[in-house]
Formats: sequence, structure tokens, C-alpha cells
Amino acid sequence: MSQCLKKKMLFNPSNFKKNYNKNINNLELKKSLFRSRKIVDSRKIAIKSVSDFELLRNYSSDIKNISISNLHQLLINWEKNAKKNGTIVHWAENYEDVNKIIYKIAKKNKVKNVIKSKSMLTEESGLNDYLINKEIKVTETDLGEYIIQNFNEPPSHIIAPAIHKSKEQVSELFSRIHKQKTTNNIEELTQQARENIRPYFFNADMGITGANFLISDSGSTVIVTNEGNGRMTNTLPKVHVAVTSIEKCISNFEELSLMLRVLTRSATSQNISNYISITTGTKKQKDLDGPKEFHVILMDVGRTKILESDTWEILKCIRCGACMNHCPVYHTIGGHPYGWVYPGPMGSILNSSLLGNKIAGDLPYASTLCNQCGVVCPVKIPLPELMVKLRNRKYKSINIFKFEKIILTFWAFISKNPRIFNFFILIIRKILKLQANKKNYISSILGLKFGWFIKRFLPKPK
Repeated sequence: MSQCLKKKMLFNPSNFKKNYNKNINNLELKKSLFRSRKIVDSRKIAIKSVSDFELLRNYSSDIKNISISNLHQLLINWEKNAKKNGTIVHWAENYEDVNKIIYKIAKKNKVKNVIKSKSMLTEESGLNDYLINKEIKVTETDLGEYIIQNFNEPPSHIIAPAIHKSKEQVSELFSRIHKQKTTNNIEELTQQARENIRPYFFNADMGITGANFLISDSGSTVIVTNEGNGRMTNTLPKVHVAVTSIEKCISNFEELSLMLRVLTRSATSQNISNYISITTGTKKQKDLDGPKEFHVILMDVGRTKILESDTWEILKCIRCGACMNHCPVYHTIGGHPYGWVYPGPMGSILNSSLLGNKIAGDLPYASTLCNQCGVVCPVKIPLPELMVKLRNRKYKSINIFKFEKIILTFWAFISKNPRIFNFFILIIRKILKLQANKKNYISSILGLKFGWFIKRFLPKPK
């Protein structure tokens, strides 16, 4: 894990259980997350605008399967075409490589002011802190990222980084940093941010973005935004740096058109995003705008290792955030307890796969395995199955008490034998009925409150 990110993070993946218990009683957080559930309802409306959304999901899943299977050749082809268009291509094996490459570019171009469009990969590397320590000013231009940057917090959602904040909290923040009167009017707050961010666009020496997709046949990068900040970030400064990871590569624009149809509906419940910016090389002679230098940094940073593992399907992820929008665990605790860049079901898998069991081994347990995440994933990643695989991986990697091992072995035996299972459940039901109080609820077993019963109670079995 990047040292820069460690310093900035409020939490740590290894402290998931502790942070879970802390956030579960945060009423202000619960209010903010409850308001965000409208995304779930609006998604249902958005997918109805497509005659057969499930067919689109199948196509999108196939595209990602084929792309990942042929990733090596697609990347070689992309690099060749990108260089033809004047793009300078860099390969980064680790986070230190990413940060050093960007600083080298900045130093060469005497960069003092950097603007950034939302990039989760630079959150991984801790780029902002790295550049600030080198006396380079960094300004986030995405509204959500701008908010949490000024709160000095990491994002709690990959699409809506400040989803955990209320408008009252944002109003208080803006009043302090913008020196204006407090207001709870969202339009006025947005206008304040726009007015304060805009000068940075015109004074920036370098723009840094991510990339949602790489197009192999043209050597292009694609970013999808709603605020227009991404387009200004990659066109106004003289130097543009795009940071992306190797699994983002697909073959052509036909595939892109399909991917965009599932991405925008799953992420923001839109038929199409407000801005889709395609960058193919540097500014040409007849172009009115665009960078004089265009750099693309291709991050591996553990992706190749995941590609060779039994959780490779997480590399299909297109970062729509649908899984966390529908996850009951995420909507109970928010994103910060996950302790790293990616929260929710996809984060539980990706964080654990990248950081290992020792640091993030508890995250795959942050799921009820209800499969809501699997149902809504636009590229059909079997998220619950991958979490079970990671749970098994952790189980095999640690020394557990013999008693626990006996219990788990016993349960596995029962689960595999339907007759024994049904008989066992019958006995359990009778025991639970005896434990019910006068209100027909079970709040303890044999008078003991432990684990699940600390925060919850069960209805009496019928």
C-alpha cells in the first residue's frame, strides 16, 4: 500500500471489524446513505428504456471476457497506435513508479499547479499527497472530490465520493473555505464550487485524469463525466496525463458503444452521460484546443497477479458503483470502514486481491451473499462467488482453533445431506421457539447475547 495513502486514510482495511461497529451507530451517516437510495429506483427506470437490458449485459460481459483473454495483444496494439498519434506511453509496475513518472513530467514542464478529474487509481497511489509534498498545488475539479479534498478525507464511493456528507456539512465547509454565507440550497452550493474551481482550470500547468476505457484499434483513451470538468482538465492545460490500469483496454468503438449503454445506466441511471471525452494523441495543427504533451501511464500494480488467480473476473469491473448502491452492508456502514480506495462488494474483492489476506482479509465477509450485487452488475461479475473464494483463501491461510474447525466441518457435512439438514433445521426451530419472549422475538440464545444478537433480534419461527 502507498505510504502517502496510508497517511491520508481515516481507516485501515485490517481494522474493518472495529470501524464497522463504529459506523453502524452513526445516525448522520445513515441519513445521508438513505437519501442516496433514490439511485436504486432511478436505475430501474433507466434500464426499462432498453428493450432487452439483460442481452446488453450478456454482450458486455462477453466483451470483457474476450478483452481480458486477449489483453496482452490488445495492449501491444493500443501502445503502437497511441504512439503514432503522438502519445507518450509509460508502464508502471507499482505505485511509486506512478508517482515518480508524474513528478518527472511535472518537473520537466516546470509545473506548479495541477488540476485533476476524478481518478481512483491516483487515490491508490496517493498521488495528491506525493505532489503536495513536492510543493506542487493539486486541485480536484470533480464536485464530490473537491468536497472531500477540503474535508481531508478519502472518497466513500467510486462514483459519488462525498455521498456520506449532508448538504449542511458541505454548506459549513464552503462557508469556511469560500468565505461566503451558509446556504442549504444545493444549486447555490454547486455554483459556489463552480466559481471557485474555474480559475484553477485557466491557471493549471498540467491536467491529470483517469480513463474509463482504452481503445486498442485507435490508441485512444475515453473518460465519462457529467460535470464537464474532465473535458476541461484534458484540453486546457498544456500537459495532459491520463492514469489508467491495464484491464481497461477493449478492441474498438463498436464495443465502446455497448459498454457505455450499460455503464451510464448502472452508474448514474442515465441513458447517456453528459460528457464522453475521447483523446487520441496531442493537439493537431488545426485543433482549437488540446494538450501539447499527452502522457498515458498504464498501471499494472497487482493486476497481472489477479489475472492469474481464481478471482480474475473482478478485472471485468467497469467502476459503475451499482454493486455498492444495492448492497445492504454498504448502506449500513458507508464506504470508509472498508479502509481503502474501493468500498462495497467490488471493493471487498479488489482490495483483498490487491492487498492480500493479512491486510484486507476481513473485507470479503462484508456481505450477506444476498446476490443483489451479482444481479445488477452490468458485466455479470459473480461477486458473491468471488467473495466466497476469498473467504476460503483466508480460511486456508490462517491457523484457527480446532473447535472452530470441527464446527465448520460438521456444518459442511450437514449442508451436503438434505435429509440430515432438514432434521437439523427442525430441531433448531424447536429450540428457537422456546427462546422467544412474550413479544415473539428472540434476543438471546440460552440467555446469552453474543455476535449477531448484540445489534439485532430474530422473529419467532412459525
